[in-house]
Amino acid sequence: TEDEITPFEKDMKEFWIQFKISYGTEQINQTSALRDSCKETIEALTEKWSRKLKEEDLMIDKIQECNNEILLQSKYIAEKEEQLTEIKLKLSQEEEQQKNLTDSIQELKEELMKKMEIKSSKNEAAKEKMERVSKTKTLFKERLALEMRRIHDEQLQFIFRHIDHKDPDKPYMFTLSLNEQGDYDVTSCTPPLDCIAELQLKLRETNNFSAFVANIRKAFTALSYK
Repeated sequence: TEDEITPFEKDMKEFWIQFKISYGTEQINQTSALRDSCKETIEALTEKWSRKLKEEDLMIDKIQECNNEILLQSKYIAEKEEQLTEIKLKLSQEEEQQKNLTDSIQELKEELMKKMEIKSSKNEAAKEKMERVSKTKTLFKERLALEMRRIHDEQLQFIFRHIDHKDPDKPYMFTLSLNEQGDYDVTSCTPPLDCIAELQLKLRETNNFSAFVANIRKAFTALSYK
């Protein structure tokens, strides 16, 4: 019986040895295959993620470029807005200056119109005075031996004769004009009379030209007896 068990045990040992050898080789082969598969998978994933990282780097660069471009555009827009603000301010100032200039021109026009009206009124008054003087010319010549002449600068020269009883043809004369205010102004008197300023003032106050001429003749007559 022992002899029968011993071959059996031997066979069993060989079986286990062969089984272990066979199983170990299969495990090694499976492990190698799994390792190779994992290696390939890892290499594929590594290449895939490497591409993604490169793409992301490129994307980051593009985003940075876009940000830089946005910054440049923002700076350009800010500069243009500042220039636009300055232009608007200048336009506003020019409009204000134009308005002030227009107002000044209008004021000058109104002032000029007033001055022209005043001048026209004065010219009309002067014309009326000169007409009154002309109307009395013949009367004075006949009654007072007075001759009137229009000389330069719209002045009138009055020449009296028959004053000096010793020399009836001797002339006594004065020159009369109208000043800027439209008042009578004696510009010359020959021979000079001390009372000429007083007579001129009275003429301006009364506007009685006939009396003024008569008083000057009286003064010349009085002077001829001195």
